[in-house]
Amino acid sequence: MGMYGNGNRPKWFWLAVMTAILVLGRMSAVNAYDSEPVYEPETAPAEAVVSLPFGKDNAKGMVLMDGRSGRVLFGVNPDERLPMASTTKIMTALLALEQPNIDTSFVVDAAAIRVEGTSMGLTEGDSVTLRVLAGGMLLASGNDAANAAAAYIDGSQAAFAKRMNRRAAEIGMENTSFVTPSGLDNENHYSTARDMGLLACEALKNPDFAAICSSPSMKLSYGNPPYDRWLSNHNRLLREYKDAVGVKTGFTKKSGRCLVSAARRDDILLVCVTLGAADDWNLHKQALDAGFQALTVYEASSFLPEDLRVPVTGGTRSSVRAVGGGEAASEKLALTAEEAGRVEASVRLSALEYAPVEEEKIVGEAVLSLDGETLAEIPLVSRDVSPVKPQEKRGIAGLWRKITKVFR
Repeated sequence: MGMYGNGNRPKWFWLAVMTAILVLGRMSAVNAYDSEPVYEPETAPAEAVVSLPFGKDNAKGMVLMDGRSGRVLFGVNPDERLPMASTTKIMTALLALEQPNIDTSFVVDAAAIRVEGTSMGLTEGDSVTLRVLAGGMLLASGNDAANAAAAYIDGSQAAFAKRMNRRAAEIGMENTSFVTPSGLDNENHYSTARDMGLLACEALKNPDFAAICSSPSMKLSYGNPPYDRWLSNHNRLLREYKDAVGVKTGFTKKSGRCLVSAARRDDILLVCVTLGAADDWNLHKQALDAGFQALTVYEASSFLPEDLRVPVTGGTRSSVRAVGGGEAASEKLALTAEEAGRVEASVRLSALEYAPVEEEKIVGEAVLSLDGETLAEIPLVSRDVSPVKPQEKRGIAGLWRKITKVFR
């Protein structure tokens, strides 16, 4: 073909074309790499230990969670940042109840209680306590109660929001930002279904919080002077679902219907969260029923290997048994049958013990895990050790010991 390639074009022409293609391709690749990635939330269930017929059409964000461990059993967009409306008051009420002297009376801040939305009926000059305000938040969803608590604890909503975010970080709420104590709309006020589930799990550990949020109605005393009045809980599940024990409702036009629920049955505690779900009451009932049906309670110690033994030197026996000890050994784990078959036990035992070995002495630890996540940490203790005592010494020392026994 001489100096011309196909089509009677010079070689330098085809060389220029190929170079241009390579350069343009490289530029496209670089631009694609350097550009900001487009976030597309998941549209199918992200996690499904429990099988449920729910998807994005049912809720913008949803989780069904083991209330003891915080393990997600089912999730739809569990980590998508969404407005959570008055479910915010779970955090505000928890912080109020974590303060000292929650039954000490004080007068509400007049400016703080002038707020739009739902109210527990506070007026200027009213005397309240933090416990009463927590009741007003969790039952009547009082925005006035949330603001009054924030003003009393930290002096301002901004200062209290910092407290809320610090507590959220402690709980592990990685995709949450609190701005208001009540949950009124703000572009920087958001959370996720997973984070709100973790918050509910933490709040339910507080006995005062658990008692209030599980009450269909409650008598509270406040006013100027204080007088008794009854507040009804907005959470319909407390009346419609026999195992329900909380937690909190929420709604704004921006967020849509939000609901954090909890139910307890046969040592199983479940937490369900929906953000932006129109039919939230029925979704929660179906999810909770499915969770209870799928899970079985196992005692943590049942996953320990059998016949664990620790070597002993200087005694009448060469080893002692090691078994699970403390409250952790009797901890209840809610698992599916399939999960129970995949629980792994990592055991660390003392290399050697010296006689005499005391009963219930800690001689090791076992860590139970599922799919790399820790379920329980169990101390291992010595058991049936009474026969293990130091051997009789021989020679002069042993003879002297026998003689001294005779004259005791």
